[in-house]
Amino acid sequence: MSMIAAASRVVTARRSGSLRESGRGAIRYFSDSKGRVLSEEERAKEAVYIQKMERERLEKQKKQAEKEKLQKEKEGAEKSTEGAHKG
Repeated sequence: MSMIAAASRVVTARRSGSLRESGRGAIRYFSDSKGRVLSEEERAKEAVYIQKMERERLEKQKKQAEKEKLQKEKEGAEKSTEGAHKG
């Protein structure tokens, strides 16, 4: 029984130590939601997917910003024509 307790303490210490080191550039192992370590091919696929999603998100933000800019310009043009008609 004491061997199991000692082994679990070592595992716990290693885990907590690796968590502290993870912020300092330690090797990070990628895993899926089931806790399985991913292979290089799976990690590459995941990286491509993440890059694709980032690209799509940035494109969406860019389109939204352009749309808002055009809308503000349109509102500004309407205000200036209203002012000219009133005068």
